[in-house]
Amino acid sequence: MGDLTAPQPELRLILASASPRRRELIGRLGIAPHAVTAADIDETPAAAEVPRAYARRMAREKALAAADDAAHVLAGDTVVACGRRILPKAEDEATARACLALLSGRRHRVLSAIALRSPDGTLRERLSETIVRFKSLSPEEIEAYIVGGEWDGKAGGYAIQGSAEGLITEISGSHSGVVGLPLFETRALLKAAGFAIA
Repeated sequence: MGDLTAPQPELRLILASASPRRRELIGRLGIAPHAVTAADIDETPAAAEVPRAYARRMAREKALAAADDAAHVLAGDTVVACGRRILPKAEDEATARACLALLSGRRHRVLSAIALRSPDGTLRERLSETIVRFKSLSPEEIEAYIVGGEWDGKAGGYAIQGSAEGLITEISGSHSGVVGLPLFETRALLKAAGFAIA
């Protein structure tokens, strides 16, 4: 019979995201990933794919793309949705400007999906949904935000952890999920997988 008091091997975690925001957020749980890697997948939405299904699929595909049989792999994806419409990641000023004009004065959803792949291939998934509302934005406010550059590469053309927070009148749900990693759901997944989290 084996020694039941023998120390268990340390669980290793790979964060499948190049986002510094996700790395900083997971650190708030007292977790330091052993490695960080960007999962290179096609992020094009499928025809008629709804935002919730798209967010889940992206997180799952990123976790599987970075699969490692010696470590757990955590991946996430954040989608900004206006109705059934999936807003793009803003890669240029015109896209960011169009997103902000669309979101001005109205509620939208931020869907933050996470997937955790265990070394044995088990896949655990969670999704947080947050309602966010911007004030009615004047053209001058939109231009000032564009000049600041915080929109670059951000889903929906804004980063809630920056100056955009001063333009938001309502948030119902997970603030960390809007930033990029819902900590309540992430903590639950990691604890279920055996990670020691207080």
